[in-house]
Amino acid sequence: MLEYAGVKKISGPLIFIESLPELLYGEVVEIFSPDGEEKLGKVIELGDELAVIQVFGETGGLSPSRTRIRLSNDTFKIGVSRDVIGRIFNGMGRPIDGGPEIVAEEFLDVNGFAINPVSRSYPRDFIQTGISAIDVTMTVVRGQKLPIFSGSGLPHNELAVQIARQAKIYDRDFAIVFAAMGVKHDIARYFIESFEKSGALRKSVVFLNLANDPVIERLITPRCALTIAEYLAFGMGMHVLVILTDMTNYCEALRELSSRRGEIPGRKGYPGYMYSDLASIYERAGKIRDRDGSITQIPILSMPEDDIAHPIPDLTGYITEGQIVLSRELYRKGIYPPINILPSLSRLMKSGIGEGKTRKDHPHLSDQLYAAYSHAVWVRNLAAIVGEEELSQKERLYLKFADSFETRFMRQGFEEERSIEESLDIGWEVLTTLPEEELHRVTMEEIEEFYRRFRRA
Repeated sequence: MLEYAGVKKISGPLIFIESLPELLYGEVVEIFSPDGEEKLGKVIELGDELAVIQVFGETGGLSPSRTRIRLSNDTFKIGVSRDVIGRIFNGMGRPIDGGPEIVAEEFLDVNGFAINPVSRSYPRDFIQTGISAIDVTMTVVRGQKLPIFSGSGLPHNELAVQIARQAKIYDRDFAIVFAAMGVKHDIARYFIESFEKSGALRKSVVFLNLANDPVIERLITPRCALTIAEYLAFGMGMHVLVILTDMTNYCEALRELSSRRGEIPGRKGYPGYMYSDLASIYERAGKIRDRDGSITQIPILSMPEDDIAHPIPDLTGYITEGQIVLSRELYRKGIYPPINILPSLSRLMKSGIGEGKTRKDHPHLSDQLYAAYSHAVWVRNLAAIVGEEELSQKERLYLKFADSFETRFMRQGFEEERSIEESLDIGWEVLTTLPEEELHRVTMEEIEEFYRRFRRA
């Protein structure tokens, strides 16, 4: 292995060295400080005169004239094995749960590749999260990427844990890969305790990157998690749900390193390549034709100032297949999970619901609930202007429906898990608040079938 002494400049987590013909883009290098301490780095830029290395760790104690760089002629790889299930790792894939080292069956490049569109198989299979608002009105489908748009102080961490604990399919091996980026110690402890207490850790692989960990580690964490997911899905034939939280912390790290490199900023200071960078993560979800297994992604991001037009949710929305939006207004009303179904959607749900998948009445019921709640919100706004006493009898029924929909259907305890059958039946129950002539999206046969089941119950 070649070794070079001396660097041009050190700026935060970046080292600038003379561009050498032996250097490879993405190559992992060993960095030795004057006192012999060893660190890892990654070549992230090759110019005509200078190359840039990101350091996995702090650069304090490094001296430009006395720092040595050793080339590896290889990329950053992580050891994979089925034994990773039930384990907790740091952001770079090293065990932090006190268990034994993983005996790797093979080592895979964490950068991976987006799934070729030609080889993709269209997602058509239902994943049950146990949460009515998601399962009925914005169904998650195996192989989909469906983000959660949250805000500061909203319970997205609790929702992430609940989904990880409750998500299931019924016909195949199923695993959870959970990656947290830039989280505080108390939140990391909450994640660990929640997974251990609920037993979800038995089917999960957990990656934790803390807020005080090096910034570069934050950028490698989702890639380590997805590499493990790809091995379990396409190597072991498992169906894998990947939960990434919080992608806003990831993007902030991307912006910080872009600024250190002196790049021309884009919108709100984020690098112009953030779209393609996010796509390199999100597009690793999916199903591959003639291959067992699948990867479903639920990335979670907290929108700065609740701005859905902010670059992070905006670009995420372009790449993914819908969004689940949390509402601060519902949260203040004590509704958990505070999912606002009106701006939320799952673009692939129509392919994963209906007879033989969830239930025959699911598509029509979902449309009816959405239409009725949308009109009920409009009536609420009208009542705020003219007063409830000025409303017609039918409009007052819609106000009653809105309250019933939020408190009976949407409100669900953190420990409460509902099957898709239970969620659909609750949806029908809240619709009984409205007269039958207002139910334009469901058939009379479906209404009669509900009343037959309701009487038998």
